[in-house]
Amino acid sequence: MCRSIKTLRAPVMPEVTEEDIRAAALQYVRKVSGFRAPAAHNREAFDRAVATVAEATRELLADLVVRGAHAG
Repeated sequence: MCRSIKTLRAPVMPEVTEEDIRAAALQYVRKVSGFRAPAAHNREAFDRAVATVAEATRELLADLVVRGAHAG
């Protein structure tokens, strides 16, 4: 779907930053909305969607259990 969104889960990405999460969320919202940058009248909805997707991504990554992954 979004080729520019990289896999963030371990062990593919051992350390994920807030910047990584926000970038993935931004790419997702851009793809779904069809806007690279929203018009002023859509900015609030666009930014809120990015924040919501970023939070869902944080929760997903925190809850994932990856078999065979080494802790630590």
